[in-house]
This record gives sequence, C-alpha cells and structure tokens, in this order.
Amino acid sequence: MSYAVIKTGGKQFAVEEGQTLRVPTIAGDAGSKVDVAALVLGTGKDAKINGDATVAATIVGHGKADKVIVFKKKRRKQYKRKQGHRQGYTEIKIEKI
Repeated sequence: MSYAVIKTGGKQFAVEEGQTLRVPTIAGDAGSKVDVAALVLGTGKDAKINGDATVAATIVGHGKADKVIVFKKKRRKQYKRKQGHRQGYTEIKIEKI
C-alpha cells in the first residue's frame, strides 16, 4: 500500500490509496478531480519528504458537520448568549499517490 501525509485547510491527514475522508471545504463540484499537496510519501525508512509532490483525489460531496452550541453566560448579570455553528466539509476519495 502507498501512504502519504497530505495538507489541506491548515490540517494534515495520513492517507492511503482508496481511502475516503472528510477535509475542510475545498472548492469544486462532486465528481471533479483535485490535487492535494503531499508532505511525506511512504512509511518507515522508505519515507520521502517532498515539498512539491501531490496526491490525486476525487470530490465525493460536500456537507456540514453536527451543530456545536456556543453558550456564554455571566452569573448575576442577566447576560446570556446562545449561538450555533456547523462547520463545512468536503468528502474526498484518494485515487493515486
């Protein structure tokens, strides 16, 4: 199996061929191909640190994660604020490393 560490959306993910994962939102329609920057290719002694390598992936779809409630309160001050947030994501399938 081929392994790689990719970087997208300010986060790093360890991936292998055929894997499907959720990453921060990437522009593009479902079914379109994208190239993601690879930081490391391989594992163990065979690992190659390469700054210009890419991993080919296909966008499976877009969505939003579960809602997170943000609640602020100051006791005895009659101050309460409630806000919800849903983080967007893109589901991709790794095609070729």
